[in-house]
Amino acid sequence: MTEPITDPEVLIDKRDGLGRIVLNRPKAINALNHAMVARIAAALAEWAGDDEVAAVLITGAGERGLCAGGDIVSIYHDAKEGGTGSREFWRDEYILNAAIANYRKPYVAVMDGIVMGGGVGVSAHGSVRIVTERSMIGMPETGIGFVPDVGGTYLLARSPGELGTHIALTTARLSAGDAIACGFADHFIPSARIEQFVQKLTDTSVEAALAEFTEPAPESDLLAQQAWIDAAYSADSVAEIVARLQGSGVPEAAKAAGQVLSKSPTACAVTLASLRRARVAASLEEVLNEEFRVSVACLGSADLVEGIRAQVVDKDRNPHWSPATIDDVTDAAVATFFAPLGDLELGLTAPTTTGEHL
Repeated sequence: MTEPITDPEVLIDKRDGLGRIVLNRPKAINALNHAMVARIAAALAEWAGDDEVAAVLITGAGERGLCAGGDIVSIYHDAKEGGTGSREFWRDEYILNAAIANYRKPYVAVMDGIVMGGGVGVSAHGSVRIVTERSMIGMPETGIGFVPDVGGTYLLARSPGELGTHIALTTARLSAGDAIACGFADHFIPSARIEQFVQKLTDTSVEAALAEFTEPAPESDLLAQQAWIDAAYSADSVAEIVARLQGSGVPEAAKAAGQVLSKSPTACAVTLASLRRARVAASLEEVLNEEFRVSVACLGSADLVEGIRAQVVDKDRNPHWSPATIDDVTDAAVATFFAPLGDLELGLTAPTTTGEHL
């Protein structure tokens, strides 16, 4: 057994065949920053060739959740000063997301409680993704003038039908059943049994521990609504999606229309384009490369700073988007978010082989 290496914001420990990563900012619901990403990446790289580590486990400290996403207050201040720090944070974060997806050892993510944005990136690309009755999973980016990233568009584009489009444009929260139905998670274990499951991982295989503790997943309420979701979100523009939602006669659809209209019009239009492009992409790496272009472009968008200001800094919940309506967002403006970055490109390439999900 090795002595644990500790950091105030990430706890790294290796014992009994298990490499443990604990996100340790409970007051911020374990929001990720650049130093945390670097620490996780270093641990995974070290354990990849360590025969004493049979599997990796990632959890979050505290009772509120695994991870609320990236530290958006830091992004807010950085964006106002040019955005270089955020760009490099995203670069390393997306490289980490790809490394998790391709990890050769079981990577077990306990997605208990709140799992948003960057939290999805360090969990939903893993090979063993566990949800509980407390899980609340989502990609809330359009609500702050941003676009789903960390490989989120890859996951959303591969959800059944148009469920991913609905999730992205409305920032809908996924329950345990929804997360499994939409491909964000694999296994359901009640929260009261998670500690026992983790203990079991230290004296048996991941497969055996899952067999003992996994229970049937709750039904997905979202999947039950796929008919009207597919009918509306298959449209080619956000404006047409909203029109179909408003005209469907379904109360849930009318509510969804209001949710879409409250988000950044530019972010929604770029998100729809990102999802359509991710749907035909050949690999996660290809999607992450494009997400990086979009994220960097967002740093120069007025809506990102304004969205974070309204939701997190001033908390007036009254963002003034520019442009203010979806009809004012042009195709040419959307196209600028996908422009190549030259020497700044992320440049990930898909490996020839990947790890297998359990």
